[in-house]
Amino acid sequence: MLDVLDKAAISAAVERTGADTIVHLAAILSAVGEKNPALAWNVNINGMLNVLDVARDAKLRQVFVPSSIAAFGPGTPLERTPTDTVLRPTTMYGVTKVAGELVCNYYVQKFGLDVRGLRYPGIISAETPPGGGTTDFAVAIFYEAVRTGRYTCFVREDTRLPMMYMPDCIKATLDLMSAPREQLVHHSDFNVGAMSFSAGELAAEIKKHVPKLEVVYAPDFRQAIADSWPRSVDDSAARAEWGWAPEHDLASMAADMIERLRVRHAAGTL
Repeated sequence: MLDVLDKAAISAAVERTGADTIVHLAAILSAVGEKNPALAWNVNINGMLNVLDVARDAKLRQVFVPSSIAAFGPGTPLERTPTDTVLRPTTMYGVTKVAGELVCNYYVQKFGLDVRGLRYPGIISAETPPGGGTTDFAVAIFYEAVRTGRYTCFVREDTRLPMMYMPDCIKATLDLMSAPREQLVHHSDFNVGAMSFSAGELAAEIKKHVPKLEVVYAPDFRQAIADSWPRSVDDSAARAEWGWAPEHDLASMAADMIERLRVRHAAGTL
């Protein structure tokens, strides 16, 4: 346990553990970041710089720094968004992700540090509750379907975004990190896709398992953020450079999520 803003603590952790790789996931997410932009910038940029500097100075083997579909914004194609495209985000979180991609690629070119990263879509997990992101509706609806059978969704029913089930998220991360470096043209800015669906389509799929689920749509400030993001991404670079292929679609994810959350609910751990 450490503070990513404490560079000495990161360095000490690397020395103490003998780690040769850092997977840097600490960040302030989109919705929370809009409430405190200065904190989002400080944690997301300065925390990342601390990790990169420690990795460079300690001559670590690899660093993983995730990006996000939040890096996109107005001017970006909404359908099959390319890996190499316009990046004009409308959130501080997105701004830090674009800056982070550029800084990571700078460390690759300037210092030879092997930094890699994926533009994660919305990540759905049966183990981790929502953490303050704009795609959290796609996680929270599962939890509430099992807990209460009711959910108030903070985006419109027709809001469509790229999503990924946690097992595929982990698979993508490990696949990228194990790819031979000489195969990579990109480094810190790979699109990765698995599925895209609307909030209404997700609710309909969940109702196959929880028929009495009631969903109300009450868009809030997160709707404007969602509207600025792609509806689907083109991940052909990831497929070509390191063989990316997801294993889960909406149907298989929904079935597995409901099964796992029901077990947790019965055990009193949900």
